Parts: sequence; structure tokens; C-alpha cells
Amino acid sequence: MPAPSSLSPAVSPAELEARLRLHLLPELGPRRFRKLLSAFDSASAALSAPATAWRALGLPAACAEPRRSAQIRERAAAALHWLDKPGQHVLMWDDPAYPALLGELTDAPPLLFVAGDPDVLEAPQLAMVGSRRASRPGLDNARAFARSLAGGGFVITSGLALGIDGAAHQGALDGGGKTVAVLGTGLQCLYPRRHVGLAAQIIEQGGALVSELPLDCPPQASNFPRRNRIISGLSLGVLVVEASPSSGSLITARLAAEQGREVYAIPGSIHHPGARGCHQLIRDGAILVESIEHILEALRGWQAPAVQPTSAPLASVEHPLLALLHAAPHSTEALVQASGWPLSQVLAALTELELDGLVCTEAGRWLARSR
Repeated sequence: MPAPSSLSPAVSPAELEARLRLHLLPELGPRRFRKLLSAFDSASAALSAPATAWRALGLPAACAEPRRSAQIRERAAAALHWLDKPGQHVLMWDDPAYPALLGELTDAPPLLFVAGDPDVLEAPQLAMVGSRRASRPGLDNARAFARSLAGGGFVITSGLALGIDGAAHQGALDGGGKTVAVLGTGLQCLYPRRHVGLAAQIIEQGGALVSELPLDCPPQASNFPRRNRIISGLSLGVLVVEASPSSGSLITARLAAEQGREVYAIPGSIHHPGARGCHQLIRDGAILVESIEHILEALRGWQAPAVQPTSAPLASVEHPLLALLHAAPHSTEALVQASGWPLSQVLAALTELELDGLVCTEAGRWLARSR
């Protein structure tokens, strides 16, 4: 058994093992975990207490019965072995090293597994979330904003999902910044598998992977909304880049508002379903964002020292066709009608803009891209 981590100086090896065992019990969420530690003063004492004492606290039998099982002991031992390796940590809610903002939550995770640098969790963080099925302009915006915000001194926090999450992580890395990925699985069950390489890059560049779930917890649908409170809880604010009204990103935004965090949203075309969630948030009081200055103004003074922040414009609008495409996606025929140009001139201009990376096509319509 390893000695207690330097991040948890007050916890003995026996108490660490006992907390890992408690954490593995079914139906034992953050509030019940704290109730046990408050009632018995330690996890070790809680595990030794009779089942009647657990029932007296209102805990179900399903929670109490397996606490001394061989399987729970084996999984706790495996977690201790994982913690014995460099760059792998566990932070506990009563630990001075536990992220202060997250610790304010009434349902803050009692244990937080971290792969990478745990110190990054205390740096000023800005969460970026959005659709898994994002449009090309949405992905471009996520990368551009993350790159600029990371350059402005913020750690970018997201959920490692496909779409906007992945683009936000990558944008921060491309800008030489750090990023934190909060998983909806255990750290030994990275999901989606397509982002295993991205996860490794996050750690290599000084960021961290974080999860409240047991290390061996596989993907389960109910765990992904649950982790959203951690994404917002770690952050000073949440930027929603692109989201439908049914997107899980709106759950993160709602939790952020309840936690007293700022909520930001990037508007989009009224014809694009992925913009409707952002428009709903703006109607509900979210700050409309068109450049990073709108975020930096609200969070001035929170940034860590960094390179001079640069603006992340949505794209140059000097070209007449770009001006039309920033207003809304258009088909080629619609651009001909709106611009008054002949078809040959529109096609030639679109070809040049596409080669410059300023426009793209999706579902037969042209869209403006960010650079």
C-alpha cells in the first residue's frame, strides 16, 4: 500500500483505503458519503460500524451490505495501485488541495481522481461546452475562442466529448495553453475512444483529466449529466458555443447559473437548429458573446499571467458574400439572388473563399468559417 499522497497529508494509508472502499459502494452519493464521515468521524469507523447504525442514518441495505465484500476490497486495492504511479492522484473534499470553487458545492465530489497536474485545477478556468454534432463553423468558433482564451490566461475546461468539447480542448492546446477534461467515466475507461490521443496530449501539455467516478467505471448514460456540475463547478463561467434546445450543454449552463457562475452564449443563424439553445440562453439572461473581449470584460482580473490575449473574431466580413453568409447559411442560388452577381462570378468567388478556408458547405448550403 502506498504512503498517503503529498496532496492528502492528513489522511493515513488505512483511512485512504477505507475512503476508496466507501466510494465504491452502490447508491452512496456525495451527500451520503459526507453523512457517514460526519456520523463516524472517519471512513474506517464507518466501515466497521454495524448495519443497524447505517440503517439509523437512513442508508439503504444495498449501500451497507457490500462494504466488506472481497470485490470492494479488490477494487480499492487496484485504485491504490493506480495512485502509486507518477502523475496519478486523488483529491478529497476535506483536503486543502481540493479545488476551492468546486468545494463550494453542496454535492461536491468526496473523491476526485486526477491524471496529470492537479495544480491546474486551482488556476482560473473557463468552461466551454456545446453540441456533439456541431457544425463546421461551430467547431471553428470553439477552437478559435479556446485558443484566444487560453492565450488570455484561462485554463479551458470541458468534457472530452466529440464535437464542441474536443474542439475546445484542441484549441487550447494549439494555443500553447492548458485544458482540463472532466470525464463521465472512470479514468481507466476513457470515452470516447477516439479522444484517447487528445487525452494524452492534455496531460503532456500540463493539463489534467478528472473524474469523480471509480477508476473502472464504464460509460453509463446517467453519469454524463452528473459530471456537468463538476465542469461548471470548477469554472468561473461557462461558454456555450453551439447547442440545440435539448442539448446536455444547457444542463451545464443551468447548473452554472445555480452555482453563481457567469453564463455566456455565442449566437448563430435563426435557421440553424444548433443555435436555438444558445438563443434560448440569451433570452434567459446569458451574456451574448461575439468576441473574447465580451468574456474578458466580465472576468477581468481573474486571468493567470499569459501572453497578450488576442481577439477571436467570427471572421472577416469585407467580402460581400462573407457578409451574407455570416448573416445566415445560403445555397448557391440564394447567394446569386441576394448578391445580384451572375452565377459564374458567385461560383468563382466561393471557390476562392473555400480555398482560403473562409467558407464551407454543409447539406447543400454555404457557411462562413472562423479562422
